[in-house]
Amino acid sequence: MSDIVDGLTIPTSLYIGGTWRSSSDSSTFPVVDPATGETITEVANGTAEDALACVDAAELAAPVWAATSPRERSTILLRAFSLMIEKKQQLAELIVRENGKAMADALGEVQYSAEFFRWYAEEAVRIPGEITDSPSGQNKILVLRQPMGIALLITPWNFPAAMATRKIGPALAAGCTAILKPASETPLTALAIGQILEDAGVPPGVVNILPSRASGTVANAILHDPRVRKLSFTGSTEVGRTLLAVAADQVISCSMELGGNAPLVVCADADLEVAVEGAMVAKMRNGGQACTAANRIYVHRSIADEFSRRLAERMAGLNVGSGLDTAVDVGPLVNLESVAKVEQLVDDAVQRGATTVTGGARPDSPGYFYQPTVLTDVDPQSQILEEEIFGPIAPVVAFDTDDEAIEMANGTIYGLVAYVFTQDLARGLRISERLEAGMIGLNRGLISDAAAPFGGVKQSGLGREGSHEGLLEYTEPKYIALDWSE
Repeated sequence: MSDIVDGLTIPTSLYIGGTWRSSSDSSTFPVVDPATGETITEVANGTAEDALACVDAAELAAPVWAATSPRERSTILLRAFSLMIEKKQQLAELIVRENGKAMADALGEVQYSAEFFRWYAEEAVRIPGEITDSPSGQNKILVLRQPMGIALLITPWNFPAAMATRKIGPALAAGCTAILKPASETPLTALAIGQILEDAGVPPGVVNILPSRASGTVANAILHDPRVRKLSFTGSTEVGRTLLAVAADQVISCSMELGGNAPLVVCADADLEVAVEGAMVAKMRNGGQACTAANRIYVHRSIADEFSRRLAERMAGLNVGSGLDTAVDVGPLVNLESVAKVEQLVDDAVQRGATTVTGGARPDSPGYFYQPTVLTDVDPQSQILEEEIFGPIAPVVAFDTDDEAIEMANGTIYGLVAYVFTQDLARGLRISERLEAGMIGLNRGLISDAAAPFGGVKQSGLGREGSHEGLLEYTEPKYIALDWSE
């Protein structure tokens, strides 16, 4: 249906083998605008039968796509980048409609998303190989990197464009075929990207898109098919554990970008203006609904009151409403369940003695909104410090020494990203080395970059996305022993 956003073709069907089709049982499910709670449209609801049809299509396309020259794959990805930029405004509006984020966030996401196509267009022609001598001198060691094979890509709702392109880009650059299973809250953006890829010249079957409310059923069917060799998943740690167990049955290679519980440490010598600005970016990107969002803000006791005052002032000044209004800074949460979770976390913190400096309630309006909130005097045992908030809530905890801050920051099963603010570079680097996280933002609240390795440690994931490393996740090294001596 192209009438959702003017100037953008948005299919609402499954995309299998280069054709748009209904689900095998003709069922559909609604896509809801979180700013109003109203249904935008209905989308085809994929079944296990459809899932296996995706595998069939990907298998049929795999040999030809793997044999396609790196330059041709690069050209197609670069064309997809150009088409995304050309449709930037329309894609952003679509993201706002089904995801709810503010327009500025949506425009930023489209730009970021398109960069993965451009980056992997450049990386496609740089897949490495090597020749070395065996230490014994008996033979040469030739190592090739070949496409891993059919990849299942499962993406979340919070960045419906970026999480799709961050997986599709390297998979296609490496020569793999793919099945994209988008989140059921935000399938339209994935389907629009599917149309863009078709327009860019991606051959039938190379990318297949399977919206479905039966996520477990379709993932189980695909992962138990021996033709599938790769799983890339972005989502919660709980679901990641389940998928890892399923993937183990066929010993499928897994890349996992899982939950986060990001600490933001503000040292005594931090520039408060820089720290508050960085905290706003790290906390409020996508209204706090990001795995990279600052979840726990640790501030040195000597500046905690002033930092909290400034942060609350900034948070209280944010405009909340529908992201279609360009004056809005914070859109709704994605659904009612998210609002209920945020309410419960705030209530628990307040019951344990936290002070609400600003916010702390739902506005009296339709849609799934929650006020930007700052909490101080947060008890270290509060749930809000242990769980991923995924909302516009900033809990502030005071500390006395760097060692104490590091211990609290590392006291979690997660290790995706951490943020540090200090005017002493050596101090910042020392703290960064000790923090158990895959990524560090040092005196900045934004770390995402297509050219950087994105991923975490501990239960925040396996492998990396973006950068050259993200491409290698979709390749298998093959060793050939040979001897060309006389």
